[in-house]
Amino acid sequence: MTTSGLVALHDLPAPAKLNLFLHVVGRRADGYHLLESLFVLVDWADRLHLERRDDGRLCRHDLGPPLPADDLCLRAARALQTASGSAFGADIHVDKRLPAGAGMGGGSSDAATVLLGLNRLWGLNWSRQRLASIGLALGADVPFFIHGHSALVTGIGEHVVPVALPALVLAVAKPPHSIATALIFGDVALKRDSASVIVVGFPEDSGQGTQPEPVTRWIPGWTPGFGTNDLEPGARRHEPEVAQAASWLQSRYGNSRMTGSGSAVFAVVGRESGSPPPQAMPGGMEAAVLADLPAGWVGRLCRSLDRHPLWGWAG
Repeated sequence: MTTSGLVALHDLPAPAKLNLFLHVVGRRADGYHLLESLFVLVDWADRLHLERRDDGRLCRHDLGPPLPADDLCLRAARALQTASGSAFGADIHVDKRLPAGAGMGGGSSDAATVLLGLNRLWGLNWSRQRLASIGLALGADVPFFIHGHSALVTGIGEHVVPVALPALVLAVAKPPHSIATALIFGDVALKRDSASVIVVGFPEDSGQGTQPEPVTRWIPGWTPGFGTNDLEPGARRHEPEVAQAASWLQSRYGNSRMTGSGSAVFAVVGRESGSPPPQAMPGGMEAAVLADLPAGWVGRLCRSLDRHPLWGWAG
């Protein structure tokens, strides 16, 4: 283990993800569902501040809405501390800006940022694959955030293959109510046998810590309407606001889809290469999107990220 000269890291982003599609292609004997999903990072993010402690203690401080007592941030720090044998601890300050229960991976992203940040703060210099193996035990989405690139994610989240996508501008809306993930996956009507969309010649994750280079054409003719979210019909049955959000976006942009297990819904607004950030768009596009957002909903115009802002913090 290398001793780090750093004592603090401030304003670390934990970006959200959206599932451009999410197919349930099977189920393992242990009950875990097998998925194929196209994940993309977006620039809506929580912010974290990490301060090194020399007494080995791990403490979380909430700068926004209170989090559960033993959340994924603390569990990630504890898992890394145990696996590495580090004598250091940390004060973890969480500025929660992403809506909870949205299906945008906020908790998993926070955990990944903690792992990437402590990897640097504690001077561990662990590989991305080594951190991802810890992340998978915390949650299925954590490895994606650690690998930090738009990706096809398969299995139960352990297979992450980067893909190259055009720059996307996406409108995201989340109604007030959330849905328990277990409720959606336990729905008796859930489709669990979608056909695989992986095309012949698609590179595979070797599982040995090496990632193939991103590919630009893996599903010919990909459009915002490609595929489905197999979890969405059940979510609509359990929470009518999901259907309302989908209709709200569909009427404005001609497409809509729920992300993850909901309840946030998004629409692809544009996909031009080199498109400006939403706040710089002519006519105040972001203001227009949010102007008639129903009361109690939260929303934002997001831009996709090619890579996680902390991508270089692991080998």
